[in-house]
Amino acid sequence: MSKILVIDDDKNIRSLLRDFLERDGYEVMEAENGKVGLKLVGENGADLVITDLIMPEKEGIETIRELRRDFSDVKIIAISGGGAIGPETYLEMAKKMGADRVFEKPFNLKEMSEAIRKLIE
Repeated sequence: MSKILVIDDDKNIRSLLRDFLERDGYEVMEAENGKVGLKLVGENGADLVITDLIMPEKEGIETIRELRRDFSDVKIIAISGGGAIGPETYLEMAKKMGADRVFEKPFNLKEMSEAIRKLIE
């Protein structure tokens, strides 16, 4: 069973993704920011990380950079609804830092599922 970590400061997004991913047969872990997420990957491993980009304590771009440095084979999907600037700017930065796929919030769950399946296989 593939292990997926969802990092997002929005509890509702984490719950939505957990329910959705568990129905697809994945083992799911949750973290409210990149600091907690990196600790979980270090302790438990992960096949794929879905991370928001704008979060308190440790934001997503920095999290992606550290994942690429310390866990180079983990697959990464970045998600963002934007902030002071539009989400496309943050998502483009995430791609440059090593995200395998990016999705703008709100995202289509079917498209997310297909992307996850392709990345994990």
